[in-house]
Amino acid sequence: MDFEQNNNQKGPTQDKAINEPTSKPEKTGTGWRIFLGIVLALSILVNILLVFMLIAVIAVFAAGPRDTLAEEFIQTGPRRNKIVIIKLEGIIDGLQAENIQKQLKRARKDRRVKGLIISVNSPGGTISGSDQIYNEIRKYRNESGIPVVAFMQGMAASGGYYASVACDKIMAEQTTITGSIGVIFGHFVLQQLLEEKLGVEPVMIASGAKKTWLSMFKPFEEEQRQYVQDRLINPAYERFVEVVDEGRPTLDVNEVKEVADGGIYSAKEALKEELIDDIGYLDDAIDLVKSLAGIDKAQVVEYRRPFSLAGFLSLQNKKNILQFDRAMLYELSTPQLLYLWTGY
Repeated sequence: MDFEQNNNQKGPTQDKAINEPTSKPEKTGTGWRIFLGIVLALSILVNILLVFMLIAVIAVFAAGPRDTLAEEFIQTGPRRNKIVIIKLEGIIDGLQAENIQKQLKRARKDRRVKGLIISVNSPGGTISGSDQIYNEIRKYRNESGIPVVAFMQGMAASGGYYASVACDKIMAEQTTITGSIGVIFGHFVLQQLLEEKLGVEPVMIASGAKKTWLSMFKPFEEEQRQYVQDRLINPAYERFVEVVDEGRPTLDVNEVKEVADGGIYSAKEALKEELIDDIGYLDDAIDLVKSLAGIDKAQVVEYRRPFSLAGFLSLQNKKNILQFDRAMLYELSTPQLLYLWTGY
């Protein structure tokens, strides 16, 4: 009976526990998910904007002015008087000549230019390139009446000297190497290598015996050597002597030929032989131009090609990739007649 009473007492309590609704657990982390979503959306938007900005910058640099020239200031001075420095550096070829021509054209259009300095640091190069630069400088002098001074830096030999004598005056640094007045002819003969080492026999059919002379696949005989001397080397040498004779009025033709033996000269020796007018540095060359132009002060600038991404990438490709095409193979197989100092 006591047992039944105990059961009756526990019953309502158990029913109450069973019928009482249980509370659901609260959700956590919803705010963080919303925050991360906003951050992700903003990040995507920013990246899209950066991509568009990068494309715009590339377009501006790639499409920048490639043929225009910018001015870099070397010395400050009145803008009405300007002295322009044009650099002639490295091996002289057709591209060098074209570059010098563009800079001279730019200077010719600027009425504020009162003088030019051709800064030379070159061992020479092709005959045609050297002569083109010489002709462009002479034409500029004759048409503008503006003084032009050649300033020789480390080297102004052979074709570098050839171009320098087109100027009114020549000044060289104390350690300049110059001279090397003469012509050099380069030629490869591969017949023995092909036939004896590789077992290859070149066959050439021509309309005349001289048509295949100087071919790299034929032996170079004494008759051909004299032919090259008479037809190519001597005329090119005489042209060099003529140019120096015209550009150095204190020397006559015989005196020019005495120093035109292909030898090089230090600045002191060149001054003694009257191949140059003075020894000095850039500041001295600037003062000389001022004196010739009759001005006391001037703004000194140097022409430079402005940065272009397309041009930069093109330059890197040219430096890093050696491309063999028909033009290069032809150049390698063709004899070269040069105003070049080979000690370079």
